Amino acid sequence: MALQNIGASNRDDAFYRYKMPRMMTKIEGRGNGIKTNVVNMVEIAKALGRPAAYTTKYFGCELGAQSKFDEKTGTSLVNGSHDTSKLAGLLENFIKKYVQCYGCGNPETEILITKMQMLQLKCAACGFISDVDMRDKLTSFILKNPPEQKKSSKDKKSMRRAEKERLKEGEAADEEMRKLKKEAASKKKATTGTSKDKVSKKKDHSPPRSQSDENEQADSEEDDDDVQWQTDTSREAAEKRMKEQLSAVTADMVMLSTIEEKKPAVEVKKVAEAVHENGNSKIPENAHEKLVSEIKELLSSGPSPTQLKTALASNPATPQEKMDALFSALFGGAGKGFAKEVIQKKKYLVALMMMQEEAGAPQQMVLLNGIESFCTKASAEAAKEVALVIKGLYDEDLLEEDLIVEWYNKGIKSSPVLKNVTPFIEWLQNAESESEEE
Repeated sequence: MALQNIGASNRDDAFYRYKMPRMMTKIEGRGNGIKTNVVNMVEIAKALGRPAAYTTKYFGCELGAQSKFDEKTGTSLVNGSHDTSKLAGLLENFIKKYVQCYGCGNPETEILITKMQMLQLKCAACGFISDVDMRDKLTSFILKNPPEQKKSSKDKKSMRRAEKERLKEGEAADEEMRKLKKEAASKKKATTGTSKDKVSKKKDHSPPRSQSDENEQADSEEDDDDVQWQTDTSREAAEKRMKEQLSAVTADMVMLSTIEEKKPAVEVKKVAEAVHENGNSKIPENAHEKLVSEIKELLSSGPSPTQLKTALASNPATPQEKMDALFSALFGGAGKGFAKEVIQKKKYLVALMMMQEEAGAPQQMVLLNGIESFCTKASAEAAKEVALVIKGLYDEDLLEEDLIVEWYNKGIKSSPVLKNVTPFIEWLQNAESESEEE
């Protein structure tokens, strides 16, 4: 069966992952009883994640003809003779209104019905909730025939957790059996060893070594082999280690500020936050503003990405400081539409990432940290689009899935930025687990 990309805007993308079968129709009957049968409507609706009754009813509403979908046979009929191209065009309109996310265009959405009897589309990729136009005739049909709710990610996780617990219980039972066998073997050796010890005592006056001691020593060595020493790599542990490694001069500054000005422990926290998460000192505020003004002056002349890269190469600031300053210079004061601006000006980000790659810096992680730092200080509207920004750069192949998940796991989950990114991370992980199951 021939496949095509979902959505007309993605028609020429050879690597687009969401596909559906091409529509096939058949004219049946003659005269007043002529009908158009959409042969593969069930397969199309399954690829779109919508009931086949919705698409069939939409054709009838738009064509002003009676339409019917038989649940038992899976037959989709529309009264009248209609061309396949005409029905395919109507299907594209259905996809735009009831399938694709209004924010990122992803077709992996779910229809929600609010308490006020309004329809919404919730995107599993970016978390954006789209409001459906209730003036459409199909909305009343959907309200009367609501879609079946899918299993939530929480249910899937609970099933996986239960499976892991069953495996752990089985391993514990096996371990208990091993211990019982070891104890039985050690008792057997101890009984045979006592008779031999009596004979050896007559020949050798030195006190012999007990077999039970050797067994205990062997057991202790086996227990030591089972121990795995690990280093805590979480962000909280890293911050704790960095605080302990503060120089004596910084510690004196903290002590002086607390004694002289009698300020609370917040000052200590401010000094501790002056250490970058990668171990490098943060750029001072005035130096950051100076670097931002220099980049803005460069951008005012409309330089090419190569010229910007050459100009920043001689700057002594670290790669992370340059990326933070570039975000402030490019998108300072951004609000709604921040994600679109990032995609439009991605060439400057690519140029800076290439310079970081030449310097041996982790370019994608520096970019993600720059996004997080900017969205933390940006307006609330810009911070809400952080998931759209990361997804857009992911679609442009500037960010890899593994590094996005690694950056998310290292961060503090309570921060507003990471909370906005959580739906996209869950979508990435669910898509990966589904592909592995397939």
